[in-house]
Amino acid sequence: MDEQFEKEKQRKLSPAEEKRLQRFDAICADLEDQGFARHDLTVGIVRANVFAVVFAIPVFIIGFGAYFAVNNGGSFGFELSDLLIAIGAMFGLTVIHELVHGLTWSRFSENGWGDIEFGFMKEYLTPYCTCKAPLPKTPYIIGALMPGILLGIVPAAIGVLAGSYLVLFIGLIMTVSAAGDVLIVFELLRYRSDAAEKLIFDHPTQAGCVIFER
Repeated sequence: MDEQFEKEKQRKLSPAEEKRLQRFDAICADLEDQGFARHDLTVGIVRANVFAVVFAIPVFIIGFGAYFAVNNGGSFGFELSDLLIAIGAMFGLTVIHELVHGLTWSRFSENGWGDIEFGFMKEYLTPYCTCKAPLPKTPYIIGALMPGILLGIVPAAIGVLAGSYLVLFIGLIMTVSAAGDVLIVFELLRYRSDAAEKLIFDHPTQAGCVIFER
């Protein structure tokens, strides 16, 4: 896994990503000059994908368990039209997922939407959103988790209460698609420090973030 992570770090960047990384490095250097200590919490795309597979198991067990419990056993069956709707919704919601990251982080960033940028890791077919300014810990976590809540947990709950297995299924898939965000937040919460001041800087070309503290 570590070897794969190193390969991810060496992937060829687009011109836009090169520019983002140069700006990121310059801001990091400035923060270190101000007395901040740097701690990397990047997690790697492959590790995030493996975590998503594991994360999916309890998500689907809880989701369908709630569905059958609330709907007295209910009924469940997928038709071809349902599958096509689900696939189309997931493609659209994947784009919206990144927009929700950006919109949420922009509410806390000094330059608002001007601090938000989007990219696409073609090697992993993974779109991403990044904030090009450091944020306090709580706003960063809110922005990281918001897509999974709005596009995953909320629709899944609606599907359970409305007895719609299609809405439930889409909600569960979008919850699982936020597994990488959950992993990043988990690593962030697990990190312990007595520092009085902490800033969280989203990494522009890798999954995860960097903590600056003093």
